[in-house]
Amino acid sequence: MTETVNDQQANPPGGGTTKGHFKMVLLWLVPFVIFAVLGIYSLAVKRNSNRVLAEQTAQMAVPNVAVIHANPVSGGAGLVLPGNLEAYVESPIYARTDGYLKKWYFDIGARVKQGDLLAEIETPEIDQQLSQARADLTTSQANLALSSTTATRYQDLIKTDSVSKQEVDNAVGDLAAKKAMEQSAQANVKRLEDLESFKRVYAPFAGVITQRNVDPGTLINAGNGGTAKEMFDLAQVDPLRVFVAVPQTYAPSIRSGLTACLELAEYAGQKFCGRVARTADSIDPATRTLRTEVDVPNPNATLLPGAYAEVHFDVKVTGNRLILSNTALLFRPEGTMVAVVGPDEKILLKRVSIGQDFGNSVEILQGVDPRDRIVDNPADSIEAGEQVRVQVPQQDKHPQ
Repeated sequence: MTETVNDQQANPPGGGTTKGHFKMVLLWLVPFVIFAVLGIYSLAVKRNSNRVLAEQTAQMAVPNVAVIHANPVSGGAGLVLPGNLEAYVESPIYARTDGYLKKWYFDIGARVKQGDLLAEIETPEIDQQLSQARADLTTSQANLALSSTTATRYQDLIKTDSVSKQEVDNAVGDLAAKKAMEQSAQANVKRLEDLESFKRVYAPFAGVITQRNVDPGTLINAGNGGTAKEMFDLAQVDPLRVFVAVPQTYAPSIRSGLTACLELAEYAGQKFCGRVARTADSIDPATRTLRTEVDVPNPNATLLPGAYAEVHFDVKVTGNRLILSNTALLFRPEGTMVAVVGPDEKILLKRVSIGQDFGNSVEILQGVDPRDRIVDNPADSIEAGEQVRVQVPQQDKHPQ
């Protein structure tokens, strides 16, 4: 009896069932909470990743650009323009007769004087024609002599009425015909002699042989048309002509007699001076430039035709001048333009006028000022109003 009561006190009715139910709830609740926490964390991470990706996409959509400035130069600087050197006189040498090249006497680079023998041509056909023409001339002269004698005799005989007037007239007419035939034969001989004399090719002026196109045995055709082939190219290199395209802005400063000096990269520190010989007196509508010729003495043939040189004109260019790298230029149908970054970091396209071309840079006459932030190496697709981000220069990123 006592044991039964104790057992009931130790294990009250329903106590074991409540504890088991609580354990079951905990077993289900804990994994649920864990999964819920993990789900919330995953959503937060995904949302943050999407936000970062959106920010990165937005940043990548805005292109980064490097900017430069147009640099001012001194207003009293001289006028420097590119020029092309050309021979003062240059001529292709053709043969004036047909034949085969027998021998040439000067090769490329040779300096010749006026009248020097350049080549000889064998002309067998012309030689034979000349021999025949001389024989025909001899025959014509013999016939003329006979007609002259006959006409003289008939004119003496008519005085004694030994011949008729008709016979005298026939003799005199025959004499005139034979005289004309003799003159024709003489002209033919002279023509062939001239052709034969052309088998020796002479230099028409003093200069340098710049090209030789024939060798012994080459078939030579007369003239410079059809299948004719030029034998030599001859150039007079003292003085040299230097042609310069002067921008319209500076055209009023250029006049005949103006001193101009050449500078070439291969002759550093040396100047070759000459004078403006003439100008075209007309602005080229395609380039808006004035074609100008500068004649430069070249007694030692130091300067070579076809070379490039910087031509320094003895004039002072006044006014505000800006120099800009040519990598910043945009060539559009509207003209030459540059992309300028505005205060709102958006692109403004400005049209510029180009002055001198210095190779790696150009002179800007109008369109920009030194404060403008000009995009360097702009993309061809860049447009006005496009949002950009200006790159911080390396020295600004890491100041010393």
